[in-house]
Amino acid sequence: MSTVFNFTFVPWFRSVAPYIHKFRNQTFVVGIPGEAIAAGKLPNLAQDLALIQSMGVRVVLVHGFRPQVNEQLAIKGQSAKYHHGVRITDSLALDCAQEAAGQLRYEIEAAFSQGLPNTPMAGATVRVISGNFITARPVGIIDGVDYQHSGLVRKVDVPGIMRTLDMGALVLLSPFGFSPTGEAFNLSMEEVATSVAIALKADKLLFLTEVPGIRMRPHEPASEDNPVDTELPLAQAVQILADSPRGLEPTDTAFYLQHCVKACKAGVERSHIIPFAVDGAMLLEVYVHDGIGTMVVDEKLEELREATADDVGGILQLIEPFEKDGTLVKRNRTEIERDIGHYTIVEHDGVIFACAALYPYPEAGTGEMAAVTVSPQVQGQGDGEKLLKRIEQRARIMGLDSIFVLTTRTMHWFLKRGFVQVDPDWLPEARKKKYNWDRKSMVLVKKL
Repeated sequence: MSTVFNFTFVPWFRSVAPYIHKFRNQTFVVGIPGEAIAAGKLPNLAQDLALIQSMGVRVVLVHGFRPQVNEQLAIKGQSAKYHHGVRITDSLALDCAQEAAGQLRYEIEAAFSQGLPNTPMAGATVRVISGNFITARPVGIIDGVDYQHSGLVRKVDVPGIMRTLDMGALVLLSPFGFSPTGEAFNLSMEEVATSVAIALKADKLLFLTEVPGIRMRPHEPASEDNPVDTELPLAQAVQILADSPRGLEPTDTAFYLQHCVKACKAGVERSHIIPFAVDGAMLLEVYVHDGIGTMVVDEKLEELREATADDVGGILQLIEPFEKDGTLVKRNRTEIERDIGHYTIVEHDGVIFACAALYPYPEAGTGEMAAVTVSPQVQGQGDGEKLLKRIEQRARIMGLDSIFVLTTRTMHWFLKRGFVQVDPDWLPEARKKKYNWDRKSMVLVKKL
């Protein structure tokens, strides 16, 4: 095994550990469209879901079958009929849907049953259990159009699904529901997944989609300066929906976003739009800081706040690599616990990604900004700026006239933000006594 691999794998594995801990015993509802299966993505999706489940996540998988039903209809000489983006399911279309669902269920169960040596599924035991967990009602007649056997979710059997999840199984749902009289209704994958996520009070609703996500400027073409917005506050998502045409096709901006907004409003903490074209998209979205698609949340997950005693471990984990390479002076746990009130942190989704401390010297009218650290995962995204502004704000509240830093490697970052270099003799007497002349740190000061 190469040394390069060791030095990339170990830090990466450590960086995903907080997410592994966070999501253990949480419930994810995953919606996979028939287009993803038709594109040959099922084997890799099954491997990724098996891996996610092996890390303690409870998974409900809802599959779609739009292209498969259309293919069955074409074989029988019929074309698909839609009105306002909803399939009109006549008797023939219902037969085709049942055939497609049976075939896809077989393929999905087979994908989760693979266990060849030297494959990601080796040693995996994934029990896939389906059932009549959805009670449905007919769409009925709207605008004079009879949707026939197309239906809507009336009720989700939450106790039944929860008991199945408690057994350690993966729950597989087809987009079908049944009335109390036993009549079958064709449902949409998106509605089933959303309804199930809301009913279960799921922690995440994830859609694997044909689109990469929602762009920063959703009504403009994709470009380098119009990337995917990885974190979309609910209020902004609602506004985008209001400004968008009705989502009739899976590639329309509003198509998946409307379901994410509905779930988020109903209490699902996070809803995701993830591109199935990217291999490992679910793993990248769930276990990497910025993810790969768009996450709709009720509020910004990133929080700039003062640290508490509960943050000591996260701060230690953040600064340890910088202490090892000499960027920061080493601090032990006792010292950080003692000084925790001096620290400000940037936390994202329960993980600390940046920190800084302010040590005041009121007799000299100044304060030291120390232990300034931004995780390599988020460098260049403005977290350092946020910390600096908060430290300046805290210093002004204390009545200080300036702040200073001691640095050996990041002087240019501070110089660009209004700091000027001074001689170490400028330091307050109490700080000058602790100055390490062998380290030869530059002293930079900023007037407030």
